[in-house]
Amino acid sequence: MSTGVLAMLNADMRVSVWTGEAERLWGYSADQVLHGPAERLLAASASEIPRVFTGSPWSGHVRIICRDGSEATAYLRIIPLDADGGAGWLVWGPHASGQPGLDPAAVDAFVHHSPISLAIWDRALRCVWFNDSVHDQDVYGSEPELGGYVTDVVRARHPEFLERAMARVLRNGEPLLGHELWPAETRVPDCYYRVDLIRLDGSDGRPLGICSVVVQAGTGQEGGRLHLLNEAKSRIGTNLDPLVTSQSLAETAVPNLADYVTIDLVQPVPLDKEPLRRLKPTDISIPGFYRAGAASIHDDLRESLWARGTPVYVPPASPFTAVLETSRSHFEPVLDTSPGTWLDNDPDRARVIHQTGMHSLMIVPLQARGAMLGIAVFVRSENPVPFSKVDLALAEELAARAALIIDNALRFTRGRTAARAIQRDLMPRHLSGGSTVDVATRYLPADTNGGVGGDWFDVIRLSDARVALVVGDVVGHGIHAAVTMGRLRAKTRALSKLELPPDELLRLMDELTVDIAQDRSEDDPSAFGATCFYGVYDPGTQRCIMCSAGHPPPVIISPEGSADFAEVSPGAPIGVGLGSYESTEVELPENSVIGLYSDGLIELDHDVDCGLQRLRTAFAGPVSSLEDLCTSVIDTVAPEGPVDDDIALLLARTHATADRQRLTG
Repeated sequence: MSTGVLAMLNADMRVSVWTGEAERLWGYSADQVLHGPAERLLAASASEIPRVFTGSPWSGHVRIICRDGSEATAYLRIIPLDADGGAGWLVWGPHASGQPGLDPAAVDAFVHHSPISLAIWDRALRCVWFNDSVHDQDVYGSEPELGGYVTDVVRARHPEFLERAMARVLRNGEPLLGHELWPAETRVPDCYYRVDLIRLDGSDGRPLGICSVVVQAGTGQEGGRLHLLNEAKSRIGTNLDPLVTSQSLAETAVPNLADYVTIDLVQPVPLDKEPLRRLKPTDISIPGFYRAGAASIHDDLRESLWARGTPVYVPPASPFTAVLETSRSHFEPVLDTSPGTWLDNDPDRARVIHQTGMHSLMIVPLQARGAMLGIAVFVRSENPVPFSKVDLALAEELAARAALIIDNALRFTRGRTAARAIQRDLMPRHLSGGSTVDVATRYLPADTNGGVGGDWFDVIRLSDARVALVVGDVVGHGIHAAVTMGRLRAKTRALSKLELPPDELLRLMDELTVDIAQDRSEDDPSAFGATCFYGVYDPGTQRCIMCSAGHPPPVIISPEGSADFAEVSPGAPIGVGLGSYESTEVELPENSVIGLYSDGLIELDHDVDCGLQRLRTAFAGPVSSLEDLCTSVIDTVAPEGPVDDDIALLLARTHATADRQRLTG
């Protein structure tokens, strides 16, 4: 059985870290032990425990209680995390009874001389304890001092990354595993290390500091290359947003490959921005790209002249345009900034290069499916080592992997942008119920790979001061759903002018939709289906005649604030061809509110009954402002916005009058 860290205990003797070594010794899994009292793991008496867990290191043989109830003897080394044990303890070992093991002196030697370096940092990120192994690892200074700040003790190329990682672990409590560190200076060429960071919590749950575990990971560029490619696989391609994908590529390469990385595309990002060819050039530069991603070892991105999403200007003759034209990488391990180069025509870049110390450059094409998407730029400034051919090969492999994902994202974004443009054009811009009803609306497009859906709502003013209230939901997503929505909305408005009863209007809508589906027999007829609610409110009678084609029932809020759903026969969706609908008449006293919505508002967790109950709760209570109620309902039912489907919401507050002539005049 190997010897190493078994567990970590909080100041209140509860287990905060439980390793595989501990599980093999005691038999308990981490789920069975974590946050539980450590005393139940020991057969020591109550008087012996204070002798073991003190403010000084202790080692010796103790009796432990295994999961099966049996006892065993193990040699343990207990190390306090601060001077009095107030921050907890590290438990090292073991030497189980009956097994060939190490004597106490050997275990102590392992703690202090193992290839694994341990260090404890307080909340201010100052070192309060370390073992002897830190002297043998190049990421630490030759003479690290207790009380030193992390960026002074750790001598990595970019210790500020470790500083930020420690602050994040202190803040959220999630361990950081496998963070890569490259020494600023190394005795072994291409040696790099990995560090694990674990937060140490006190008995009150408040963080006391950080435990860092550093181990040498490899001595060669191949190890770092494989690690970076594996990281790229896990980070790039999880999102169909070209900006997010581009940013992931840039962040993956910093700082392990480059000090500064930009991803610049030839297409506008987002895609509704002005094409590059329509932008005006300057006296010395042309708009060559849109900045899609940028990452730097400096938080302020001091190297960047352009923000993400904005045009990037380059000289007509430059390495950037050359890569775009030839589809071949530009490799300049020692950046030439002397007079007579392309930088003479790019004074802004020349100034930044000199200010930040940029000295090595790679520009790699982003190509996918035979098309040039843009370029990835890799720069070193504070890292004194020039780029090598191995670095160029790695950059090209990263760019090739990312380019396919970016191309997919651009294709998806183009379709979604077109669908949203059509949808915006076909949706009503200014709805008004005149003096009959006050209205307020909300529309939230879906954030799914299928793109926007075909939800819509409408308010149509009829004769005798009556008002038609409509909400519908087309099957599917994307451009086809948006176009179908526009057709159905136009038909609803046209048929409403015939002053038909709601059930007759929906019957005609169903017939017309079936006819369209038959005319387009090459398409899936179900793609023309939709649910729809159509109701007509009459202020003279204070009643609403409503009918539903497979749509969820409306919410009725009484003037006193009680909320319930109207009992409306759902009927079949439009386009099915059944054509049989039943109208329901509901009384709506003055200042009643009727709420119409699409199913995206009640199917967020795929449980319609729970969704309806949440919606009823969200609507209950006196209504002062329809706009405020819209906001409150969305924030309550869908606080993070829609996930799988669009959300449409239409609220109408009723007014009553016996003087119809006044309302229509």
